[in-house]
Amino acid sequence: MNRVTQILQDHVHNVTMLLQSGNLFLPGFKEEEKSYKVINWFLPEDFNKEFKKSFHFIMEETFKGRSTFDHLLIVLEHLGLQCSDLLRRNDIMNSLKNENFDLVIVETFDYCPFLVAEKLGKPFVSILPSTFGTVDFGPPSPLSYVPVFYSLLTDHMDFWGRVKNFLMFFDFSMKQWQIFSIYDNVIKEHFPEGSRPVLSHLLKKAELWFINSDFAFEFARPLLPNTVYVGGLMAKPVKPVPQEFENFITRFGDSGFVLVALGSTVNIIQSQEILKEMNAAFARLPQGVIWKCKPSHWPKDIQLAANVKIVDWLPQNDLLGHPRIRLFVTHGGVNSVMEAIQHGVPVVGIPLFGDQPENLLRVEAKKFGVSIQLTQIRAETLALKMKQVIEDKRYKSAAVAASIIRASHPLTPAQRLVGWIDHILQTGGAAHLKPHAFQQPWHEQYLLDVFLFLLVVPLGTAWLCGKLLGLGARWLCGARKLKKA
Repeated sequence: MNRVTQILQDHVHNVTMLLQSGNLFLPGFKEEEKSYKVINWFLPEDFNKEFKKSFHFIMEETFKGRSTFDHLLIVLEHLGLQCSDLLRRNDIMNSLKNENFDLVIVETFDYCPFLVAEKLGKPFVSILPSTFGTVDFGPPSPLSYVPVFYSLLTDHMDFWGRVKNFLMFFDFSMKQWQIFSIYDNVIKEHFPEGSRPVLSHLLKKAELWFINSDFAFEFARPLLPNTVYVGGLMAKPVKPVPQEFENFITRFGDSGFVLVALGSTVNIIQSQEILKEMNAAFARLPQGVIWKCKPSHWPKDIQLAANVKIVDWLPQNDLLGHPRIRLFVTHGGVNSVMEAIQHGVPVVGIPLFGDQPENLLRVEAKKFGVSIQLTQIRAETLALKMKQVIEDKRYKSAAVAASIIRASHPLTPAQRLVGWIDHILQTGGAAHLKPHAFQQPWHEQYLLDVFLFLLVVPLGTAWLCGKLLGLGARWLCGARKLKKA
């Protein structure tokens, strides 16, 4: 969201950002990089402690291979409580109202931003930070070829794939209902009876939906006119890497190097056993390995492999654009995958939680990488996976093909973002981009009233004809009896 805000500020928009300080999911940014106004929102200390405690527990369970949907609900319950705290903060809400915004931009990590926009009574656009699947905001999703979240991802689903997709559609719908229900108490507390919003309706109320994906990564599917792909917003020109990294890379000559970055949340919990297995796997490679892993957390009883360099921070984009990179080992966050696509770098993915398993299923379906589950990490297995992707040139070719697709758009993601927001501001909204289906009840959308009419008319006609024929037959029988008598 920082990047979106800065892009809009750079394009002559006056932007204010509401920032929850200390959020586990928001990486920090350098003070000199922001030129827009920030309204900081600090959570009560007891909320923060409880959330961090729960998140640590969930990460530990994830590392042990025991992650479940219930863990996601725990996180969302905490976010619901945080949302309620924000909405009752008159100082923050009044400050936002006094800004007199023309448009609100919400990020769909959770549903609180939608309620804030509704409370402010302002039109809003939404940014979906993940690929399709996690949120239903109205686009047609024919189950015959549009995969449901976590279902079988193939370009052409066979019969059993479609059966699985159909069953998972109902399972996902039930889970979506559970997620929505978490915010029911928040809505009841902060919106008066008679004007309480329905979350599923709020999703369709957004003027535009910006999707953080690209057809280089996404499967072709029906899109509504108010849906715009902006995958690659984080893309920046490649700069020379700092000398310490260049010196390390040079040591390995034409063998090149492997980049390992498993996201910011992995630093919260680091399993000594997994670090040991990964270190042993990297030791089997002829390439150098640059690994984002806190040196201060490195176990003293594990000897770091000679070809491995661990660092607190690394210039990921610049290293991915380096000519000697051979492989990217990633957790599968959508921004990391999009950067790999931008530079045509094949991937070995180790998904941790959230949308990461889904992202890596797409990577495998697009054939520019493979994935391995955290619980399956063994030195030999991981080393074989990495060597497979480095040595089989088909992975590199597929990654380059995806890079060409992403790079050949006539407009950059930033141009699309700014251009469409300008369009909304100039036209006073996006009513002209929204289908009438958003205003129809579900039975009209699926033509059930028409089917019922078409079913009732012939059946009713047949029943009436049968009755008339019966009456006619009885009358004829009665007439014949009278005549004989």
